[in-house]
Amino acid sequence: MTYPEFDRAEVRQKPLSERKNKVKILDDHVGINAKSEPLDPIAAEIVEELVDRLGSARAANKARMLTFGAHTIKNGLAPVIIRLIETGWITHIATNGAGIIHDWEFAYLGESSEDVRENMSRGEFGNWEETGYYLNLALLVGAHSGLGYGESIGAMVENESLEIPERVHLERAISPNNPDTPAAYDLLQALNRFDIPSGTLEIPHPFKQFGLQAAAYRLGIPFTGHPMFGHDIHYTHPINSGSAVGRTAERDFLRFVHSVSELHDGAYISLGSAVMSPMVFEKSLSMARNVALQNGSTIDNQLMVVVDLAKAHWDWTQGEPPEDNPDYYLRYNKTFSRMGGTLRYLQADNRDFLLTLLHTLEPSSE
Repeated sequence: MTYPEFDRAEVRQKPLSERKNKVKILDDHVGINAKSEPLDPIAAEIVEELVDRLGSARAANKARMLTFGAHTIKNGLAPVIIRLIETGWITHIATNGAGIIHDWEFAYLGESSEDVRENMSRGEFGNWEETGYYLNLALLVGAHSGLGYGESIGAMVENESLEIPERVHLERAISPNNPDTPAAYDLLQALNRFDIPSGTLEIPHPFKQFGLQAAAYRLGIPFTGHPMFGHDIHYTHPINSGSAVGRTAERDFLRFVHSVSELHDGAYISLGSAVMSPMVFEKSLSMARNVALQNGSTIDNQLMVVVDLAKAHWDWTQGEPPEDNPDYYLRYNKTFSRMGGTLRYLQADNRDFLLTLLHTLEPSSE
């Protein structure tokens, strides 16, 4: 049976410059010398434990992963994370699709975070030309070039351009025996449909010093994007390609698994990402542990620090609460408690946590 599908070409995309935003990165970013509110004693102890583990993991060249939701970016914390990757404390960063978008909009426009209620009433929420056009085009180019999801966006921001292949090269790549045929075909179709010329497409990003994806690309640190289809505003644009999203996101997932495979004696920080982080982590750890066990080793001494605003009513060092306890349904804690290793739950604002972590690791930045 054939079911009707909505035609995205009918959606009117408005210029991003016309959107009113709640956050302006020049005014609202958090510098590395910003002051933080003190953490409670239990949280402070967990930070000290994490600092010790990050130090030993860095000395032993073990993975130090930081995953976070979109609010970490919306709260202007990219400069703090950039400092953590510049100094080698963090070896892998990951976020969801919304985190990718906010980071790009800050680098491109210097603003992000629209009024959802107000714009939804007018049918304008998410329907912004530059966000949809440039992010999707970057993913189409990245899918053809062998890049990951976050890497595709980071390269565009850092280079302030996209290299659009010549059509003749894409046409030659389309052959039955070439594994790159699908990506080349998708890109060629998009170029023709939207009349995009080949060559260097200049895309200024005047605020790219705040772009975390650009910094990761520049420093050679994996920044993996873990989107869920339909969750993010660039899916409303007609240039969106599900296959390009899938190819780039699959590469990022496998890069994430690779970092998890190096997590024995390492550290994993899950900061305010209640769904993406635990779900991606559990599959990645199972895959990595499966291969490790085949090779006579394992991955079971990871320190997992989960940070969120929800108050902890349960001592997760004692195992899971019973199913009639609401804390049982805190997805992130329940999932991480089943992963082996050591789980620590820290209730704190992401700003206070990251600043405290950075200043404890590097007192000179305080």
